[in-house]
Amino acid sequence: MSGSTKPEQSGDTDLTNRQDTGEDLADFEFALMRTFEGFSRWQAECFGLVSTLSASGPEITLLNVIRMNDRPKTIKELARVTNRDDVPNIQYSLRKLASANLIRKMGSGRGGVTYSVTDAGLNVTARFDKERQQLLLEALSQVPGLMDRVAEAGRVLDVITGVYDGVSRSATARRQV
Repeated sequence: MSGSTKPEQSGDTDLTNRQDTGEDLADFEFALMRTFEGFSRWQAECFGLVSTLSASGPEITLLNVIRMNDRPKTIKELARVTNRDDVPNIQYSLRKLASANLIRKMGSGRGGVTYSVTDAGLNVTARFDKERQQLLLEALSQVPGLMDRVAEAGRVLDVITGVYDGVSRSATARRQV
């Protein structure tokens, strides 16, 4: 009998699932962009509580990464940890942080240059962390179970970052010159 609707229904279901998945992915990506912008704004406002330097979210992130583990970092390490490849922008941010006496450049030549926080940078990052804990962690703790969800979201975002990195390489390989 050729009148069976099962294959059509299966095909329709697959198409609907793909459309739903595409819409879910688009919703996720839009939420991710809004989250990034909100996070950057939060960083800048929190940083404004402890410093007169007008710094962007990525600049504040670089300062905090340089302080991580209290050891100097190279530009290559900073780029890798922050998943960035815009080295000229990283260099600009480093010059801005150094001009504000929050970091210092040490060494010279290719690969011999590292950045570390100054005493002023230690002071600012410590005060930033204190304000962050007081404001943000207090707000997050007001929602029961949210911290567990935040931890899970961090793990999911790590996986999704890998997926985006992989498809980015695929897109680059497929690009027509």
